[in-house]
Amino acid sequence: MEHAQAFDSIQDGQIYIEKINGPFLFGDKATPAEYSAGLKYAIEQGWLVLHESGTFVKFTPAGSDLFA
Repeated sequence: MEHAQAFDSIQDGQIYIEKINGPFLFGDKATPAEYSAGLKYAIEQGWLVLHESGTFVKFTPAGSDLFA
């Protein structure tokens, strides 16, 4: 969530998925399994919505409230 929040969104509040996975995998030294689990958890909690293409994520109101 912190990685997603760190970047400016583009059209319609969307954030490129690579803006999240790069820092998570290479900055935090997480494994691909940890990255997938974290993304899945954020989606299940209703904090992020993954675009059907898999290219973008978008904060939900609940996700935005975590940083208010």
